[in-house]
Formats: sequence, structure tokens, C-alpha cells
Amino acid sequence: MRADYDASTALLEQVSYALNEGVALRIQGGNTKSLLGRPLNGEVLDTRIHHGIVSYDPTELVLTARAGTPLKEIEEVLDAAGQMLPCEPPHLGDGATLGGMVASGLSGPRRPWAGSVRDFVLGTRVITGHGKLLRFGGEVMKNVAGYDLSRLLAGSFGCLGLITEVSLKVLPKPRQCVSLSLELGVAEALRELAIWGQQPMPISAACYDGQALHLRLEGGEGSVQAARQRLGGEHLDNGFWQDLREQRLAFFANPAPLWRLSLPNNTPPLELPGEQLIDWGGAQRWLKSEADAETIRRVVSAVGGHATRYAPGDDSFHPLPAALLRYHQSLKRQLDPQGIFNPGRMYAEV
Repeated sequence: MRADYDASTALLEQVSYALNEGVALRIQGGNTKSLLGRPLNGEVLDTRIHHGIVSYDPTELVLTARAGTPLKEIEEVLDAAGQMLPCEPPHLGDGATLGGMVASGLSGPRRPWAGSVRDFVLGTRVITGHGKLLRFGGEVMKNVAGYDLSRLLAGSFGCLGLITEVSLKVLPKPRQCVSLSLELGVAEALRELAIWGQQPMPISAACYDGQALHLRLEGGEGSVQAARQRLGGEHLDNGFWQDLREQRLAFFANPAPLWRLSLPNNTPPLELPGEQLIDWGGAQRWLKSEADAETIRRVVSAVGGHATRYAPGDDSFHPLPAALLRYHQSLKRQLDPQGIFNPGRMYAEV
């Protein structure tokens, strides 16, 4: 574990230089989410020089750390205190950082039951496109008053500003965790999940791999055991969920392009070419397919969802409707008027 280091002054100087010289900045930490978004040009700004846990009070369930702090280090500290990041963020490689976790906004198998990354962000320190280091919740930018900027940064992929510090709500680890597999067809599995979603079942993860429905039960011993007896099924190693989160299952080894489909709850099976893995109880589906982007997105859009391609390119993210794109452009102009932060990472127009 490295000694903590506050490099906020150095980061601010690099941003000020970029503003004065009109240089674009390519923000990165561990660079483990580089498969998402459009290719970037610009001077690399590496957040890993700015690292360390600033404060952590287990009794208050709040942790504050610098953006370049390795996610693994944070999870180890929380685990020692019997606590966790409830959104179960994926690392997707060695060296994933806290800043990258927030900027990508990606959550793991627990997300539908516990919440997203955005739901647990309490506050941030950010270097803005005006060359200022601000703590949101303290100093406020008048021209964007009304926005919850700390949470707005989650999933922004560095396009709105440079996150330097994050305060997060954490939660105690569940007292008991049991995983099981049920042999069901895909349509039956989705129907059962819809029914269980209306009942007080201690489900914290649900995945259908084409052969069986895998469930994770978490909570108090009584509720978990009661659900276990009711559902039956075969025992499943709890490590399955980490392999799913980190895309280490055999499904992900398929060389076909990987797509992430985000869908409304209770969406029936989708007719798409390729192989599918159902996650989040049906709300997230992974697709390995050689089909073109237009075909995939037409099917997904028809049911009210969107599709993200896990490969660098101009069409990685689902195209935005014209009205929503204008909102993105307006927000970008207000927070990053010179367009120096990850320009075009998500969309060419932003």
C-alpha cells in the first residue's frame, strides 16, 4: 500500500495549463474502462498521483478518499471493518481507481436491490473547466445552481470535470450470504423473478446463463434460510458473482463483440442474434453478437432500452435523442466551457 499523497495542486496546475494553452486533457486512472467510449486525443492526466483515504468512520458509514486511490485498497479497508461498497462496482482489470468507479458509474450484480454508484455518492471535490477546485456541498457554482453536481458526475466519463475526491456512503456486509441455482427455462425464470420482485425475498443478485437461474440470498440468517428452503435448487459458490462482475465467466470469453443492454424491468426475452447472459434480474443483459449496431439498437429501443458496445468507437454509447443531446451540450458548456475534459469521449458533439 502506497503512502497517501495529496496532489491536488499539481492537478490544478495541469488543468490551468490546459486552459491557458487550449490543450485537451485525457483523464485516466487505472485505465480499466478504456473499452467504453470514443477514442480520445489529448494530454494524459493521470489521477493516480493523487491517492489515499482521507477519512473513514465506520460508525457513520462514510468514507472519503482521493480519486486516484485504488478501488482494491478501499475495499480491503472496508472489509476489515465488516463493511462494503453496496453497488459492487466492477474493476475490469488491475489498478481500478475510485475516480474511475464514479466517472464510469458502473455497478455490479447487487445494483437493482441496493442502488447504483450515483446513489452512494455524498459529495465530491472537483476541478472545473473554470480552473477552480471546488467542494460541492460547500462552494457552489451559481450558474448551475439546482443540479446535484456530485451525483451528476457519476457516469459522466470525465466529460464534466476532474474528480479529485469522493465521499461515499458505505453499508455493513450482510450477516449471511447463500447462492443457489435453479434449472428453469429463460421465460419461466423471468416470470419467477417478476413475481419474487413483489415479495419480501432477500434476493441481492439474479443471473440467467442460458441453462439455469442463479440467485444470491443475503440478509439475516432466518430470512435467508427460509427463502433457501422455499426456493430449493442446488448450491452455487458465492464466487460466481465476482466472476460475473469482473466478466470472467466463460460467456465473456466468446470472441464476438460484447454489448450491454439496459432494459425496463420485466422485459421478456429478446430475439437477437448471438448469445445472451441475463443479469440484474432481467434489467441488464449481456450480448455477444456479430450483428451490426443498427440491428441491435433497433430491437432494444423498441422495448424502451439502450445498448452500449464494449469496444472503442464512434458508436460505443447509444445515440441520444436530439432534445437530450442539447441538455448534454448545455451542461458541458456550463461546466467545461473550453471543452478540455475528455472531449468527445461519450459523444462527438459533447
